[in-house]
Amino acid sequence: MTDTVRVRPLADRDWDAVVALERDAYTGLGLSEGRAALESRAAASPDTCFVVDVGARTAGYLLALPYPPHRYPDLARAEEAATAFPPGNLHLHDIVVAPELRRRGLARHLLHHLTGTARSRGDERISLVAVGGTERFWSTRGFVAEPGVVPEGAYGGEAVYMSKPVPAHPAHPARPAPPSHSPAPSLREVS
Repeated sequence: MTDTVRVRPLADRDWDAVVALERDAYTGLGLSEGRAALESRAAASPDTCFVVDVGARTAGYLLALPYPPHRYPDLARAEEAATAFPPGNLHLHDIVVAPELRRRGLARHLLHHLTGTARSRGDERISLVAVGGTERFWSTRGFVAEPGVVPEGAYGGEAVYMSKPVPAHPAHPARPAPPSHSPAPSLREVS
C-alpha cells in the first residue's frame, strides 16, 4: 500500500462513508443499526471513535464507548447521553474496514490507536462482542471469550463477549505480525 494511512477522530463529514461501510458489513448478518444509532454511539464518546484513511479515502472506522464490564450497547436502541459510563472498560462496539482494503493492517492501526486511547483514559480493559464467527480472529489479538454474557439472538448467531486487559506500556514488536488468515472481523463489538 503506497498511500498514506492515517487514523484520526471521526468527524461529521465521515458519516456517509461510515454508514455505507456499516450497512455493507452488517446487513447480511441482520445487525445493521442505521445512521441514528451509530451517531448516538459516537456522540456518547467522541474521543474514542476513529476513522482510518488511505490517501483521501475513508477506508474504515471504529466506534468505542465506555461500558461497564459484561455490558454492551443494545442494538435496538440509540445511546442516551445519560448512559455515558466512567473509564474502566472501553467497549469496542464496531470496527469495519472496506472489503477491498482488508488484510493490509488497517484494523491493526485502528486497534493500536484504540489501545493507546484506552491507556491514556485510564481504562483497564477493552471488551467487544464478536459476531459472525470471528471469535478466533479476536482471540489471536489477545481477547478472551466470556461465554454466557450475550443472550442468544441479541447480536445474531455465534455472538460472544470477549475482553482483554489494556497493557500498561505500548508493545514494540520487532517486526509486524504476519497477516491473519482468519475471517475479516465483524463486530458489533460488537467488529
